[in-house]
Amino acid sequence: MALSSYLGTMMEYYDFLLYGSAAALVFNKVFFTDLSPLVGTIVSLATLATGHFARIGGAILFGHFGDRLGRKTVMVTTMTIMGLSSGIIGLLPTYAQVGSLAPVLLVLLRVIQGIAVGGEYGGAVLMTTEHARDGRRGRFGSAAAMGAPSGSVLSYGIMFLVASLPTPDLVSWGWRIPFLGSFVLLGVGLYFRSRVPESPLFVRQRSESRPVMPIVALVRRYPRHVVQAVFFQAGAYCGQGVFGVFIISYAPHAGFSAKTALLAVTFAQIAAIATTPFYATLSDRVGRKPVVLGGIIATALFTYPCFLLVDTGSTVAVVAALFVYFAAINTCVMAVAPVLLTELFPTEIRYTAVSTTYQIAQVLGSGLSPLAAAAIFAATGGTSAVWVAVFMIAAAVVSGGFACFLPETRTSDLAAATPSAADSSRRNPNSSAAVGLAE
Repeated sequence: MALSSYLGTMMEYYDFLLYGSAAALVFNKVFFTDLSPLVGTIVSLATLATGHFARIGGAILFGHFGDRLGRKTVMVTTMTIMGLSSGIIGLLPTYAQVGSLAPVLLVLLRVIQGIAVGGEYGGAVLMTTEHARDGRRGRFGSAAAMGAPSGSVLSYGIMFLVASLPTPDLVSWGWRIPFLGSFVLLGVGLYFRSRVPESPLFVRQRSESRPVMPIVALVRRYPRHVVQAVFFQAGAYCGQGVFGVFIISYAPHAGFSAKTALLAVTFAQIAAIATTPFYATLSDRVGRKPVVLGGIIATALFTYPCFLLVDTGSTVAVVAALFVYFAAINTCVMAVAPVLLTELFPTEIRYTAVSTTYQIAQVLGSGLSPLAAAAIFAATGGTSAVWVAVFMIAAAVVSGGFACFLPETRTSDLAAATPSAADSSRRNPNSSAAVGLAE
């Protein structure tokens, strides 16, 4: 079960993030050749945003069907769509072959990628946490959290190898290899996912009445939980965007190469994969809120010293700073968010709730924070990142404020309406909350 969620999420994030590397390296030479090299690069990178915003639509769309038809069906569907769309990118004709149709097809496939990955996370999380025994939900839920950085490392590593080809070979055929590899990954992923049983909680409540529109029910019934779920995550994703993306463009200003920053981020992500199960398991023992708040507070305290280390220009200092941030601080939130979101919402709208809040937080955080950091850096003279650090600290403070008001969900019953209702039902077994959802 956990292996299926891990491999599926890894594959989908490999496909999604691979596009970013290719956009920076070759898409301006393959799909936007009628533009100047600089403008072509900007346009090719701008297509990244289409995928990010499409993720929200995918979360609502596949969340709807995940709550109405079942988790497994949607998980297999999103994996198939993602694998096929990524593989087809590797088969696309170039601008030289079909003209303006080539970039149109590329952007269309990018939107399809975003829709598919928008529906992936919720299903991967729920298929592990809804199968897990009480007291081990954090540990099993961490499988999906490990998949995203694993996919990132895999995509960076393969594209790094492909980029070592001579430029003519890279532009003509080399860039296609990582995308065509998605067909192979799709076969492996479907082999495991097709053998996973449906969520027992969904099966148990299949015959009960369900909202016709889960997204409407979510917003009407649990607006406070939705806002809390989005913003307690957003600060962590801001950190991902700043220390995972902006830092690469900031590297030359600090006296080291962008390649060094990229390798440092990659090694830090590998370390984060290893520490994710530790923090998730810790949350099973001490609670979700202490681990999440610890990570948010540590982010606020460490951000400025981290930039000071980066500004030394020392490779060792850069690697150490990013290693500490990703492996020891950011992972506190990333590892616990999947299970906390699962426990925060009821079964009948849980797929929609988990997917939508996660994807909105991703867009606000990792999607927009690199742009915000770059704009702040440029507006303050482009000589010091101190105001970028202030921006990061402010984001952490906001996230911490929302996290403080989250209910503790570690001991909640996933079949209950809400964590607070579950706690109430324990105190009063005859209460209506103990019966389940009633509306």
